[in-house]
Amino acid sequence: MINGAHVLLYSKDAEADRAFFRDVLQFRAVDAGEGWLIFALPPAEMGVHPGDGSFVQTHAEDKLLGSVLYMMCDDLKSTIRSLEAKKVKCTPTADEGWGIVTTVGLPSGGKIGLYQPRHKTAIG
Repeated sequence: MINGAHVLLYSKDAEADRAFFRDVLQFRAVDAGEGWLIFALPPAEMGVHPGDGSFVQTHAEDKLLGSVLYMMCDDLKSTIRSLEAKKVKCTPTADEGWGIVTTVGLPSGGKIGLYQPRHKTAIG
C-alpha cells in the first residue's frame, strides 16, 4: 500500500536551497547520510494537469513526469510579510481565480510557487 510521497526538487545550488528550507521555512529534516537532508513537508495534495509530454525529468534511468511545486497557506499577505522579514523576495501577487499566488525566490535563483487557495482542498 502506498504510504507517502517523495518530491524531488532540482536545484542549481542544492546546498543553499536545503539551508533555505531548513533555516528560513524551518521544515523538519532528517540526514539521510553525508549531509543529504530529506525534509518533512506540510500535508500535500496533487492535481493532474494536461501536458504535451515534454515536461519530464530523467531519474533512475527512466523518464518521469515533471511537476511544479506550490506551497499553500491560509493567509498569503501574512505569509509574504513573514518571508520578507527573513529577507526572502516574493513576486507581486496575482489573482488567478482558483487562488491568490506569488512565487518565492530561492538562494539558487530558482523559484517555487506559494498560494492561498480558493478551491476546495483535499487536505481539509
